[in-house]
Amino acid sequence: MTELSAHYDPSDIESKWYAHWESQGYFHSTPDDREAYSIVIPPPNVTGVLHMGHMLNNTIQDILIRKARLDGKNACWVPGTDHASIATEAKVVRMLREKGIKKGDLTRDEYLAHAWEWKEKYGGIILKQLRRLGASCDWERTAFTMDEERSAAVLEVFVDLYKKGKLYRKQRMVNWDPKAQTVLSNEEVIYAEENAKIYKVRYDLADGSGSLVVATTRPETIPGDTAVAVHPEDERYSASVGKQLRVPLTDRTVPVIADDYVDREFGTGALKITPAHDPNDYEIGERHQLELRDTINADGTMNELAGPELAGLDRADARKAAVKLLEATGNLVAADDYRHSVGRSERTQVPIEPRLSLQWYVDMETLAANALRAVESDEVTLHPQKYVGVYKHWMNNIRDWCISRQLWWGHRIPAWYVSDAEGEEKVYVATTAAEALAQAQGDLGEHITADDLRQDEDVLDTWFSSWLWPMSVFDGFSTQEEIDYYYPTSVLVTGWDIIFLWVARMVMAGYEWKEERPFHDVYFTGMVRDKQRRKMSKSLGNSPDALGLIDEYGADAVRFGMMSCSPAGGDLLFDDKLIQNGRNFCNKMWNALRLIKGWQVDDSLPTDAGSALASEWISASLDQQIMQLQESYESYRLSEGLISLYSFVWGEYCSWYLEMIKPEGAIDRATYEHCIQVYSRICQALHPFMPFITEEIWHLLAERETDCIVTPMSVPSASSDILATDFAVLKELVSGVRELRSKNGLKQRAPMTLAIASDSPHAGLWSTDGEPTPLYALLARLAYVAELQTAQVDELDEWTVFTVGTEKYYAQIERKIDIQEERKRLQEQEQRLQGFARGIEKKLSNERFVSNAPEQVVALERKKLADTLTKLENITTQLAKL
Repeated sequence: MTELSAHYDPSDIESKWYAHWESQGYFHSTPDDREAYSIVIPPPNVTGVLHMGHMLNNTIQDILIRKARLDGKNACWVPGTDHASIATEAKVVRMLREKGIKKGDLTRDEYLAHAWEWKEKYGGIILKQLRRLGASCDWERTAFTMDEERSAAVLEVFVDLYKKGKLYRKQRMVNWDPKAQTVLSNEEVIYAEENAKIYKVRYDLADGSGSLVVATTRPETIPGDTAVAVHPEDERYSASVGKQLRVPLTDRTVPVIADDYVDREFGTGALKITPAHDPNDYEIGERHQLELRDTINADGTMNELAGPELAGLDRADARKAAVKLLEATGNLVAADDYRHSVGRSERTQVPIEPRLSLQWYVDMETLAANALRAVESDEVTLHPQKYVGVYKHWMNNIRDWCISRQLWWGHRIPAWYVSDAEGEEKVYVATTAAEALAQAQGDLGEHITADDLRQDEDVLDTWFSSWLWPMSVFDGFSTQEEIDYYYPTSVLVTGWDIIFLWVARMVMAGYEWKEERPFHDVYFTGMVRDKQRRKMSKSLGNSPDALGLIDEYGADAVRFGMMSCSPAGGDLLFDDKLIQNGRNFCNKMWNALRLIKGWQVDDSLPTDAGSALASEWISASLDQQIMQLQESYESYRLSEGLISLYSFVWGEYCSWYLEMIKPEGAIDRATYEHCIQVYSRICQALHPFMPFITEEIWHLLAERETDCIVTPMSVPSASSDILATDFAVLKELVSGVRELRSKNGLKQRAPMTLAIASDSPHAGLWSTDGEPTPLYALLARLAYVAELQTAQVDELDEWTVFTVGTEKYYAQIERKIDIQEERKRLQEQEQRLQGFARGIEKKLSNERFVSNAPEQVVALERKKLADTLTKLENITTQLAKL
């Protein structure tokens, strides 16, 4: 056999096996007669590169898809990328700027040619990086939200919603991103408390009878004021209602109006009304038919309506200038520190500007009912359940979705405009220009030509394509075979932060166009944070290089490290030590392989009775472990499942079982084969979590006709725990003997004689009819026990007592003992146990606890008390001997 290296080196092994799996077509899926198990990847932005959040999310998806493959299901994991309108447009504009080209100097088609060129060059980077992680996606199915199939689905859905009356165009106050120069949906605006100033400004009454003081955080918008509002029941201002006020910084006057919206307790109780720059002011302006004065340009600079002193300035600079002007005119009464909520663009981080604009909207109330019912009834199950309340709150307070964006990169809105004979604008919605022309000619006459039609300049919100993803990746709007087989998908794995932006909308879309949920389960991952619980970001410098971690530790170690502390919905507090633990585990498994493969097998040897018993025990223990792991999969407690499996492999298999069967010379064939069989099953169980090392060990353990990745893993329906108690005693006794040796300075391999009371229930474990049992053979092998006698307790007065469970064992040790130190040690132990016992007695004396706690909980407390009292009795005996 080829000599195995001393340490596991993942570099060559990972690339070797990934290439092999791909060449065998294991990742590819086509419909057949097997049960389908499908996952669609949350498409990363085409601009993206692999970061820790991607690694966690895609590791979880890969674990689930590999498990389905091992279960014999037709596993299909569809990869793809999102065209990411705003992010990609920013990248392309930056690229053009570096080439000395301005976007404004290009036609739409010229710009899009550059954008597609950028996409083809950089757009697939993240998918290539996912291969390094071990992602077993069906790469032949790779989709892009702007490819031909997905684009056709988007246009079809837009037209369908329009025909159903669930899509409309209206002028409304919108969230405007001055940096990206596009509208944003409410869900794309992030609100946070920020420090600011609140300015109190004096507005003089035009008749000279007095003044009103108005509180505002935005003095730069004063030139846009068209009224000052007070509460109709506020007696301080009742005499002023209906009068005119002089607007500071301008030569205009505006009326004082009364409106119930005004909060008499906020500020001065007088509110400046700027309908063009505040959604609440806009509604007040509608009620009172106020003028709209838009003083801010699309790029966030002030226009000529702001006055010559402010025109051309950025909003922030204009605010400073306005304050100075107000100070100069004597209109600034005060400037106080103030903390309030500010909305910023999720993508560009700049403050949002409320802006009146004509946009396209989806009527969400008409789509929400089925999506709400699906989650309330568990037809779509959220993991963890704590997010059901968040989902329901949003669905019950849903607002219409603004889907138009003022960009060029994206799906252009399929709406065409033409003016009729009276000059009124008509709109025709269709999937093609030819269809729109036919509609216009049927409506207005054959004289209308293609040149008369003007297509909408805007594109659709990126999420408008993403909400169709579970259907569009299976050509769900054009063919039936794949959508009927793979849909609904099995599970969606995503971050809880896009529960509104994406998850809920996909559920709505599923019921709208397929009358079916898009997925059975939703597994929400938490955020990857640093040890200080800060969100990882480039600006903080706390985000590790994802690929660098794989280069240094290997993909399996990275996957293990992340999954070992990633409960569903819980944040992952990243620490390099987690990945180091993963590397250590890989080395542990590798060393176990080296140990096993280093044994010499002698076919002439009979099966060792102790080893046979150990093999029976480890198989039953593994059965139990696999059953628990199956429960973890079903409840999406993957982190718990992995840690339990890790503890079993490191502890039960490596530290105990291999030591139990390790031969002094050669090993018998039956024991060796059983050892290989158990390790092979371990590889299958661990494979979804750590695919590379398990595939390597799988093939090094034995000659194989199939690869680990596709060898079905049977899940036992039941397991035997007959041996579990006996082996628990064995392990505790071995540990006790080793501790005795250590305390007394004895060599670990020095033979030791033990004894046990003749009437102890443990006596039968070690001897039957005077003959040592196989369990005793293991004890002798592991603890170097020369003899285990049974005797009357009074015959063992000079022996050293130690406890295994509640039973006393005795060791014959010749030693010189520091009586004072030993007495001190035992007394400290006695005090600790007495305190523990008092705590349990207090709990059991509480009638409320005994009456209300579950019966098994009370029984456990009583057992703990009994065990503690037994240990105290043993300590009393030992102290008496001293």
